[in-house]
Amino acid sequence: MVEGTAFWVAISIAIIVIIVVAKTAVIVPQQSAYVVEKLGKYSRTLRAGFHILIPFLERSAYKHSLKELAFDIPEQICITRDNVQVGVDGVLYLQVLDPQRASYGITDYGFAISQLAQTTLRSEIGKIDLDRTFEERASINGNIVSELDKASDPWGVKVLRYEIKNINPPTDVLGAMEKQMRAEREKRAVILRIQKGSETQRLMRLKVTSSVSSRNQKPSSNSKSMRLRVRPQQSLLLRQQQPRVSVAWLSR
Repeated sequence: MVEGTAFWVAISIAIIVIIVVAKTAVIVPQQSAYVVEKLGKYSRTLRAGFHILIPFLERSAYKHSLKELAFDIPEQICITRDNVQVGVDGVLYLQVLDPQRASYGITDYGFAISQLAQTTLRSEIGKIDLDRTFEERASINGNIVSELDKASDPWGVKVLRYEIKNINPPTDVLGAMEKQMRAEREKRAVILRIQKGSETQRLMRLKVTSSVSSRNQKPSSNSKSMRLRVRPQQSLLLRQQQPRVSVAWLSR
C-alpha cells in the first residue's frame, strides 16, 4: 500500500515538473522576439535561443516576427484633382524594429498602418490629375512611405516601401483615353508621311541641279579639245614658212 502511494506521488511530481519546465523553458526561433512580462509588467525581450522563465512569475506575453512583412492594401475609390474616380490598390512592406513598442504602443500595428496607407493614398491621388497618376507612381509611393514612417515610428515599426499595383479608371474614361492615343498615333503617321515627301522632293531637286551643272560643264571640255587641235596646225604652218624666208634672204 505504501509502495503504491509513493509511486503515484512520484508520478504526480514528475507531471508537475514537466508542466513547469514546459511553461518556463522557451525556445525563440531565428528572426523572432518574445516580450516577457513579470507580474503583468514588462520585464525583458527574448531574442533567438533557449531561455528559462521564473515559474508562476514570468510569462511570454507577445511574440513578434522580425522578418519583413507584406500587407495587401485592398482597392479603394480615389478622386483625382480633375474629379475623376479611379480604383487603386497596393501592397505595403514593413518590419518590426522594437518589439517592446510594437507590443505596448498600439493594439494592432498592421491594421493601423493599412488604414493610414489608404487615407494617405487618397490624399496623394487628390493632388494630381488623372493623366499624371500613371506617370507619378514613384512619387506617390515615396510620399506614402514618408508619411507612414513618421506615423509608425512610435510603434517601433519601420515602413520600408509601398507599391501601387493597379490604377483602374472608369470604362468611359478608358474609352476616351484609347481614342486620344489613337489620334496621337495617326498624327505621328501623318507627320512622318509629310517629312518623307519633303525629303523625296529635296532629293529630286538635288538630282535636277546636278544634271544641269554637268550639262553646263561639257562645252568647256569641247573648247579645250578644239584648242589642242588648233595648236598643232599653227606649228605646222610656221615650220613651212621658215625655209622660204631663209631662201629669200640668201638670194639677196
